[in-house]
Amino acid sequence: MRVERVVPNLTVAELARAAEEHRRMLGLEVLMDHGWIVTLGDEAGHQLSLMTADATAPANPDISVFVDDVREALERVEAAGVEVIHPLTDEPWGVTRFFYRDSQGRVINVGMHTA
Repeated sequence: MRVERVVPNLTVAELARAAEEHRRMLGLEVLMDHGWIVTLGDEAGHQLSLMTADATAPANPDISVFVDDVREALERVEAAGVEVIHPLTDEPWGVTRFFYRDSQGRVINVGMHTA
């Protein structure tokens, strides 16, 4: 399994306002906007996601890690006995993902683009 991208996720109260602030201050462009999450980024591949509440999961992730094999990632998490808080799910926006909670209480979204 190879990590392809790591994206911090910030929970915000006012999504449009936060997205505009970060866009203006950092010069990032809107790459994705689902109404509950906005991902900003640049041509070099740097990204930042802002969200109100995750649309299908029980918690907002602190970070998203995109990998080339999400099923292998899940096997590693399960083998380690780590708590999976959102099962492996094929999401309607073309990502297969799961969440786990690390030993420090952080929620990690592990996903792979499938569409």
